[in-house]
Amino acid sequence: MTASPEIMGVCPPEYAAVKDAFAANFVDAPEGLNEQGARFSVCVGGETVIDLWGGRADAAGTVPFDERTLTPVFSTGKAVMALLIATCVERGLLDYEATVASYWPAFGQAGKDGITVGRMMSHQAGLPGFDAPEDPAIWFDREATLARLCAQSPMWPPGTASGYSPIVIGYLAGELFRLVDGRTMGAALREDFPGLDLWIGLPEAEHGRVAQMRKPSKATDLGAIDPIKTAAFLDRGSSPGGRGSAEWRTIEIPSANMHATAGDLARIMGVLANGGAFEGRAVLSADTLVQATRERIRGRDRVLPFDMGWAAGFTRNDLLKIFGPDANAVGHCGWGGSTAFADASRSVSAAYVMTRQSPHLIGDPRAQRLIGALYSVL
Repeated sequence: MTASPEIMGVCPPEYAAVKDAFAANFVDAPEGLNEQGARFSVCVGGETVIDLWGGRADAAGTVPFDERTLTPVFSTGKAVMALLIATCVERGLLDYEATVASYWPAFGQAGKDGITVGRMMSHQAGLPGFDAPEDPAIWFDREATLARLCAQSPMWPPGTASGYSPIVIGYLAGELFRLVDGRTMGAALREDFPGLDLWIGLPEAEHGRVAQMRKPSKATDLGAIDPIKTAAFLDRGSSPGGRGSAEWRTIEIPSANMHATAGDLARIMGVLANGGAFEGRAVLSADTLVQATRERIRGRDRVLPFDMGWAAGFTRNDLLKIFGPDANAVGHCGWGGSTAFADASRSVSAAYVMTRQSPHLIGDPRAQRLIGALYSVL
């Protein structure tokens, strides 16, 4: 057992159990996943009530993990991506029940003309990855990637099952957003939520604040492997190369390369926890909130080895129970353990980021310890 680092931040006495759980993750983490550097933030009613951080941000253990440390959160960024799509629905630029091809005709090739925005966002389009191996460099050429995906046929009949798309969904949602809004998602995030330390496409001037990640010690268990799972995760070109490189950090991949602080992830997820409002400003109406977060499909996912309930880009909690006890909570997890969620029944939003990655696809045990401690005192 190692000594716990100094725990910094804010945690009122009534939430002491959360601080204890956060400290315990450094010295006695479930499955031996002791933290290197981490942060856990919680908002209630849109106000930050817990914001804890500690440990080190670099592999050598010489740089403190502090309130300005940015962490790659990988697929946790999909929750923000889904929220940005919902803002287009709110403004009448998109309709979840309209076809993607009605906004983006090229997408309708190869049997994809009937896929709606809602089905695409809930991973029902049959596009978990490329259906034949590609050079990983293609991901750094946005136009080539989009052309390749538009020409591709679905890998199963759209609408019959979900099949999680780790990377592709970010290019599809990002292009759909750009076509109807005129801005990239990264630009819209900065302009519409000014002051938040959340980045889809990180400027080089900010790269020095990024924590170094420690990769999982073993491979993720995907269950029985088939061509669909291979396309999503295992082909040589199933994801961009050079994670951690300047090029990777700088390009915009809304599904995969968000850099964030837990504090501001928790704040933006408050839109979903507080009736569509962000710090007193109406962002989403009650109707759009329902459309964005309602169940669109449930059952065994064709990529993830779980029974999943998907909303329009958000993971629903009713089957997994990883975002607290409320069945209607929504959020997303990221590669290695990060998570962000919103529970409207209690006006709670929270986020967890860390530098030591685990092999858990969802429900990292360290995050579960923190969320369990939180709900024990709410």
